Amino acid sequence: MFLFKNTLKLTQKNLKLLAKMSSETLKTHKIDVDGQTINYLKVGNGPKTVLCFPGALGTIWSDFKPQLENLDRDKFTIVAWDPPGYGYSRPPNRNFGINFYRNDAICAEKLMNKLGINKYSLLGWSDGGISSMILSAKYPEKVEKLVCWGSNAYIVADEVKQCESLRDISKWSDKMKAPLIALYTEKGLLDMWNAWCDTFVKLYENGGDICKAELKQIKCPVFILHGDKDPMVAAEHPDYLLSNIKMAKLHRFPNGKHNIHLRYAEEFNSLVTKFLLE
Repeated sequence: MFLFKNTLKLTQKNLKLLAKMSSETLKTHKIDVDGQTINYLKVGNGPKTVLCFPGALGTIWSDFKPQLENLDRDKFTIVAWDPPGYGYSRPPNRNFGINFYRNDAICAEKLMNKLGINKYSLLGWSDGGISSMILSAKYPEKVEKLVCWGSNAYIVADEVKQCESLRDISKWSDKMKAPLIALYTEKGLLDMWNAWCDTFVKLYENGGDICKAELKQIKCPVFILHGDKDPMVAAEHPDYLLSNIKMAKLHRFPNGKHNIHLRYAEEFNSLVTKFLLE
């Protein structure tokens, strides 16, 4: 029995190691979408297809590593991408405009269409959650289910203050900024982040509405997750989304912040898997 237990532990350890090695050797691909180079990754052979939609400045591996490595690839086919101007979906560099959330939503739909995927669910974090809500409303025949977290349909004053407090990247932790500097260079990161902040402030000054009208047009089941200690998203937003999306439910992480899918990856993946398969 002792030998069997040790062998079992060794086998499980080897399986985890092999899984990690497999994820590290996964290769991304590039595809042209209306003249824009899009970097994407497709893994798994499951019947349920899921598109992972990164947040601001985010990329495939910076934003969705625990999901790409640990979601069941026999149950899911997982597509992750670098939105236009982020990560390796360059050149050109990101061009922020007042409609960038909608432009990302349209580009994502065109990417999936070009990949020959007509039905899929969405995992949208932060900015990616906002664009995912817009995509779900604009293309209801395409989206089966939506999971969003760290997202909002409008902007409030406290969020603008938080944005301005984070504008100086020299105040960011090395853990937070080092991977982004390696990807964009320090000047590139500074320019891109300031452009994002400028657009965020402009949206607020124009009334703060991002996608309030679209919420009523979402027809698929929606799973809203929220970290109750999220410093980036005002506490009122998850309840607003819950009240204004027809088939929505809400799960809270009492100690969670903005990156609940990274900090609480195992619990997050379990909740999302159950929702997508039910």
